Amino acid sequence: MFNPDYNNIVKAAENKKPERIPLYEHTVSHKIMETMRGVRFSDLYNGTYQDKLEFFRHYSAFFKESGYDTVSYECCIGPAMPGSGALGRQKEGVIKTRKDFEAYPWAYVPDFYFEMYGDYFRALDEVMPPGMKGIGGVGNGVFECVQDIVGFQELCYIKADDEDLYNDLFAKVGEIIEKIWDRFLEEFADLYCVCRFGDDLGYKSSTLLSTEDIKKLIIPQYRRIVDRVHAHGKPFLLHSCGCIFNVMDDIINEAGINAKHSNEDVISPYSRWIDEYGDRIGNFGGLDTDALCDSSSVDVHSYTTNIYRLCEAKKGGAAIGSGNSIPDYVSPDRYSLMLETVRTLRGDFK
Repeated sequence: MFNPDYNNIVKAAENKKPERIPLYEHTVSHKIMETMRGVRFSDLYNGTYQDKLEFFRHYSAFFKESGYDTVSYECCIGPAMPGSGALGRQKEGVIKTRKDFEAYPWAYVPDFYFEMYGDYFRALDEVMPPGMKGIGGVGNGVFECVQDIVGFQELCYIKADDEDLYNDLFAKVGEIIEKIWDRFLEEFADLYCVCRFGDDLGYKSSTLLSTEDIKKLIIPQYRRIVDRVHAHGKPFLLHSCGCIFNVMDDIINEAGINAKHSNEDVISPYSRWIDEYGDRIGNFGGLDTDALCDSSSVDVHSYTTNIYRLCEAKKGGAAIGSGNSIPDYVSPDRYSLMLETVRTLRGDFK
């Protein structure tokens, strides 16, 4: 019989062998959850506080019923930044010049963030199932937040035209994120057992910024947040997509992360992440999200079994799931088969 125990994820993140290999997802589509549970509840998300409570009862029940030890949940900083949308919605960035930078309402962003999301964290806290805690917290890392108000192309122009402004953007965003995390940990640290943010630094063949810029401008900002998370007794998990091998040693050694998530087979097999970094950090993920789509010819049962065996053979900690997330276009049947395969291998149904 399965009883959730968030300590399994904590041990995996700390690169210690857990009692069972935990399941982990960065995010799961509400639509997929509704399909698998046979209940509609996503329209409650933006309702009253009572609606939010009911939403999170269903939301957390999905994770428990599916064999997870934790509830994955984050609220992203981007939407709380005035004029954002250059990253996800392809809007024009609102900062192009030093004048734009100086006029931007930086000081108000932390308040905007908690005005938008405070009730969501409180509602989740009220209905968290016994034995479970949250994994996640304040979504978006430094690079994503900079892109969301500047845009990647414009950011490249700024680097060429005004390198002082380019440097200041990362420093200021890091300062704002630090303030948000400080308040988040004061108010909601007990709700979470592992903290994380996502900051996609790369694409299929390289990082989006130079190695030098990431080391100089981004990793020190990571360290500020990771240190605060550690001060509250929590391990830190970094989600970052793309080929980032050129900065992984610095992310581990200088930023001080405890675990890393996100992998694609087209970049490298999951075994490389374990072989190269598994002695220092927990490894989360494993299954390429593309393999969980209806169009994939991959045998999900065999593929999942192979990834599970890799995690099982690792001396330290690992958590298994998709290498990215479970979006709307993933097949619910193939995702369910992945879950069932892991749970059978773990002995959940005995």
